[in-house]
Amino acid sequence: MSEMVADVQVEVEPAYQASESAPAEQRYVFSYTITVHNRSMRSIQLLARHWQITQSSGKVQEVRGKGVVGQQPLIGPGQRFRYTSRAVLDGPVGVMEGSYTCLDTTEQRAFEVPIAAFRLAGPNQIH
Repeated sequence: MSEMVADVQVEVEPAYQASESAPAEQRYVFSYTITVHNRSMRSIQLLARHWQITQSSGKVQEVRGKGVVGQQPLIGPGQRFRYTSRAVLDGPVGVMEGSYTCLDTTEQRAFEVPIAAFRLAGPNQIH
């Protein structure tokens, strides 16, 4: 693990969205708010995301794309970037994990920041 990866932390706050979900149609909507903390002395840019979403059914969905929520944010030393996105699952429980591809803007070197697995669980599910 490079020095830069250790200086970038990712916090995740998942939440079930009952008003957007339709359990009878096997549609469970979750939001997740992510905060990327740049604890390094250099600016970084979040270039791309990769998610692996494991559904209640066992189906695994891969999501890859540029940036997050339509942005490729530049995050200065000591700063953080926060955004909220959504995932739609086929059941009340799922797991997401992934990584961000970031750029050390000083050295123009890309590096991966892992995002630990987190659980998406609807109401009355075992935690």
